[in-house]
Parts: sequence; structure tokens; C-alpha cells
Amino acid sequence: MLLRQIFHGELPQLVMFDLDGTLVDSVPDIAVAVDEMLTGLNKPLAGVEKTSYWIGNGVPVLVQRALRDASYEEHDIDFDSEFYRDQLEVFSKAYDASCGKYCELYDGVVDCLEGLKALNVPLAIITNKSERFTHDLLQSLNLEHYFGMVICGDTLKDDLGHVIRKPDPAALLHVVDHYQAQPAQVLMVGDSRHDIHAAKAVGILSLAVPYGYNHGEPIEQFDPDYLVPSLAELVQ
Repeated sequence: MLLRQIFHGELPQLVMFDLDGTLVDSVPDIAVAVDEMLTGLNKPLAGVEKTSYWIGNGVPVLVQRALRDASYEEHDIDFDSEFYRDQLEVFSKAYDASCGKYCELYDGVVDCLEGLKALNVPLAIITNKSERFTHDLLQSLNLEHYFGMVICGDTLKDDLGHVIRKPDPAALLHVVDHYQAQPAQVLMVGDSRHDIHAAKAVGILSLAVPYGYNHGEPIEQFDPDYLVPSLAELVQ
């Protein structure tokens, strides 16, 4: 079993997963909401391919990237601008309606999660996705019961009140501390450079999948510790 090979014959104390692009192909849901926002602005539709390049840093940045691509000036799409806030709400309402409707689990995800569950390995999710959408998505796909902890892009804040998102490793350490695990006995599974960078920063092993988003860049160039074409391989 690959999982035991990674940890020299033992089981890990904890496995943490990214969500979008790792467990779930959520681009179809998100693209519907992006296109609804752009339609209201009389702008060309982005579609699935473009939208996939904008995923990974949370909804606020996704909306900003879509508006920038639609040729809006930087002062118009500043996070504090009224126009930006209005469009963020348009997107969010549209995504409330589409979230979970068109997405699909990647091949091997259920086999992986069932295998880890059978081994009694604690599982957690660390995503940059907002809580507003994460739990609905997990419930719609019947995934929530696998995970003892779910950390979203707006769950944690630092001492200055700023939200903590990957590649900031603080979210990973929060989960590691919760389970009283040792970083060297933990695995972070993801599809993007943010997952890998966050894991490496605190001595956590990283396992990447090549089918995710990662802004259109090959995940191999960010040097994950392990790379598998299907998560099912982890428990085979």
C-alpha cells in the first residue's frame, strides 16, 4: 500500500485534503455562476476552461480575476470598491444556486476515502473555499461524514483579523495541533502549488494529483513529495 510506503510501514497520524481540483471537479458549478455575473455586465462568457485558471485562492480573488479578464480597471475591482462588492454578491447568489448541481467527484476519491476510513486514519479538509459554499458542497456529494475537521478560507483569522488561506501554513498547523499529530507523520493531498508550499513550509509530506487546476501550470514543477494519477492508489 502506497500510504504505508510513504510512512515506512506505518499509518499516518492524519491526512489532510484540499477540496476543489483534488476531490471534486467543481469548475462546472463555478463557471455557471461566473457566467451569470458576466451576463449581467454584458460581457463575454468565461466558460469552464477560463474559470478553471482562476480557482485556488478563494471566491473573492476568483471574482476579481474574472472581472480583470473582462477588462475592468484595477480601481474598479479593488476589494473595497462598491462595484466589486456588488459583483461579488451577484456571483455568490448565483453560486448558492449552482453549488453541487453540476460538479463531480474525481475517479478514485470514494475508494480512497473509504480505504482511509477503514484504516481509522483521521481525515480533514483544508480549502480556500468560503464556508458559505464548502459545507453545502460536501453535503451534496455525501462527503462530510468522512472528515473530522473542515477548515475553509474564512474559518481562521490571524491576530490582525486577516483571514488565513493557503499557502499560509497556519491552517495546516491548526489542524495538526488539533489532532496532536507530528508534522512528519502527516500527509497533505492537493492539486496546487499552494498545497505543496504550505506543506513544505512546516515539514509535512505532500501528495499531488495532476488533474486539478493549479492555474494551468503542471503540478510536477512544484516538486510534491509524491504524485499519483488517482487517489485510489493511496490505499492500494
